[in-house]
Amino acid sequence: MALPIEDYALIGDCETAALVGRNGSIDWLCLPRFDSEACFAALLGDDNNGRWQISATDPKAKITRRYRPDTLILETRFETKSGAATLIDFMYPCEKHPNVIRLVVGERGTIEFTSELVVRFGYGESVPWVTTMPDGRLRIVAGPSRIVLQSSVQMHGENFKTVGTFSAKKGETASFALTYSESWIPEPVEFDANSLTHGTEQFWKDWTSSCTTEGPYASIVKRSLITLKAMTYQPTGGLVAAATTSLPEQFGGPRNWDYRYCWVRDATLTLLALMNTGYYDEARSWREWLLRAVAGSPKQMQIMYGIAGERRLYEVELPWLKGYENSTPVRIGNAAHSQVQLDVYGEMLDAVHQARKGGLAPLQSGWDLQRAIIEQVEEVWHKPDEGIWEVRSGPEQFVYSKVMAWVAFDRTIRSAERFKLKGPIEHWRKVRDTIHKQVCEKGFNAELNSFMRSYGATEVDASLLLIPAMGFLPATDPRVVGTVERIEKTLMKDGLVQRYDTSKANDGLPPGEGMFLACSFWLVDAYLMMGREEDAIKFFEKLLGLCNDVGLLSEEYDPEAKRLCGNFPQAFSHLALVNSACNLGREGRPVEQRCDKEKTMATRKAAAKADVT
Repeated sequence: MALPIEDYALIGDCETAALVGRNGSIDWLCLPRFDSEACFAALLGDDNNGRWQISATDPKAKITRRYRPDTLILETRFETKSGAATLIDFMYPCEKHPNVIRLVVGERGTIEFTSELVVRFGYGESVPWVTTMPDGRLRIVAGPSRIVLQSSVQMHGENFKTVGTFSAKKGETASFALTYSESWIPEPVEFDANSLTHGTEQFWKDWTSSCTTEGPYASIVKRSLITLKAMTYQPTGGLVAAATTSLPEQFGGPRNWDYRYCWVRDATLTLLALMNTGYYDEARSWREWLLRAVAGSPKQMQIMYGIAGERRLYEVELPWLKGYENSTPVRIGNAAHSQVQLDVYGEMLDAVHQARKGGLAPLQSGWDLQRAIIEQVEEVWHKPDEGIWEVRSGPEQFVYSKVMAWVAFDRTIRSAERFKLKGPIEHWRKVRDTIHKQVCEKGFNAELNSFMRSYGATEVDASLLLIPAMGFLPATDPRVVGTVERIEKTLMKDGLVQRYDTSKANDGLPPGEGMFLACSFWLVDAYLMMGREEDAIKFFEKLLGLCNDVGLLSEEYDPEAKRLCGNFPQAFSHLALVNSACNLGREGRPVEQRCDKEKTMATRKAAAKADVT
């Protein structure tokens, strides 16, 4: 039986990750990296696929959990009348062979536990061969993949499972370690699993000690940053959008996508989130990943790449998997990688500009590539595209795509002027002005007093909330105010924001999905820029209430089922949380960094004065 998505917590080693259920079951683990097909657990809680459950035998055991402060070490406490014990789960960071370490520490009396390991490689398709090694460890092999189970508990095979029972007594520790390696190399050596706890704790505490965040939201921001660090592939600096694939945006429906890749769209939000909280090394690594990934002909620039910059992300459906809560199809790969989405050009060039402002690299670095990209934008900005929401119904003239084409020229002009970089600035200004004029003429519906989702449409979408954050128009411009009001009226449900109305959008899929959490954080930012600070704070704190008990967010929230939905945890949601928290703070406001700070501050002061009068 599948657990609710919010019942999971994340552990990871900065190269891959696992999801641990509230009941002590690891139900998702891709080894040796996020997008690997050596996936030992296919979909969360699917009995036909891989899992590793360690839990108390007493079904009435009281279960509580937490992350050890400032770390990614998960502690799940089981308590019964006879005793209490804590299950400690973590992955030792960045080892040559990834390790999942599980320790059961007895705290009071005696409590009975079971361990049940089911390994199914290849997204649940391959049943491995299990043998006992001379030292007592278990070797589990299927084709190129091998894991070795080391345990202080006697384990045995039973119905294609590896099982064992043990007693957790006060002062005693049962240890388990699962280690991955390729099947053709020598087995990893045996090691002391207990000794890795201190090193893992020290790694995370050393990392979090660099965080500069202060104020009332510091704790949840730090948890989001730890989550983002865990979803960063350390060898390359690439940040995956989520640790999972095919967790549904609509339970029982087909809106199921593979998010274990890196989106160019996340570029600027990632840079600002990291720089504003003190993590310049990570920001620099992300910038370098971006430049490597998009290197080559700008005509071939993609919206997403693999964690090392791979480009072939062909989408495949896995018919042998029934999907989370019968949500099919289950997909690996993502066909959207070949779509044309004009907004990514603006995101990329904004990120490069912000990196220059932040001193992440020499000023000239990336300028030749930027000039090549801007030539491509000039060639294609007027064309229709699939847009930020990656619709599968064909290209349209999306307003936000045009706004981001404007951003591409605007940030290139700013870099040239501010850092004395060479280029045809006057020509770029003319193109920028042409785009701005067209968007204001064709993208704005005077009768509805709002910008529209696309030229000629009568519906809005939540990306329009970003118009003032990008500096395209001030937040107090009547057209922006009208757009926010239109979004409040037509896209809000139970106080949250949906991306667009799927019942009217004809996006190539059946209607219906959860509320997109990043969009709700964008409304927080819009309120703040409009001078509605009380509304911004109230809404932000409402959104914080949607985090699960260990501070994690998925992509969306289903207000009817009152559940998180979509891939989990979702980087876009946590990036939006961090940036909104920074916007609400006193320093480092991303919405002021992305556009002209003085104009934004003046806008906020004028709006506040207007509210008073």
